[in-house]
Amino acid sequence: MIRIAVLISGFGSNLQAIIDAIEEGRLPGVEIALVLSNRREAYGLKRAVRHGVPVVYFPLAPYSRAGRPREAYDAALAAILQTFDVSWVVMAGWMHVLSGAFLRHFPSRVVNLHPALPGTFPGPQGIQEAYEAYRKGESDHTGVMVHLVPDEAVDVGPVVEEEVVPIHPEDGLDDLEERVHTVEHRLLVQALHSLLC
Repeated sequence: MIRIAVLISGFGSNLQAIIDAIEEGRLPGVEIALVLSNRREAYGLKRAVRHGVPVVYFPLAPYSRAGRPREAYDAALAAILQTFDVSWVVMAGWMHVLSGAFLRHFPSRVVNLHPALPGTFPGPQGIQEAYEAYRKGESDHTGVMVHLVPDEAVDVGPVVEEEVVPIHPEDGLDDLEERVHTVEHRLLVQALHSLLC
């Protein structure tokens, strides 16, 4: 079995897509070794518990308050994953940039999901920024990409899967968010199948 860790910070709908795919046999030979969140209230932790997946809450704040460098947190994070015998890491709504102190432990084996196409709208507000660009007449679409994370650059790296998501004239931001999330759920599983199965 290929043991993966899923890192989350929030609702966990992409985590649920992975769980469903594993339970339905669409990711054969893959198991979630643990779900780790940097936020105690992340609903994704409840999703994991419901499916019998081990969970870990590991916040950054104690490191920041103690004046410890970000690399110390990332090294400790990697150590936690290693105790679960993890070979791949999936960032599914994880809201921290990982440093080399983490990435060197999983070379070419960290996967990130981002709600925009390569080279567009990096960072946590990708959907909102795409919608604002549409309203200004600068674009009529956005997209989703799944990519590997070789270094600390934000939302760049070798692309595994990508798909255009159109923006329609009648769309509000909520409509676009729903369409993007639907594509995310499918594309992430598709990318993991390409990489791991």
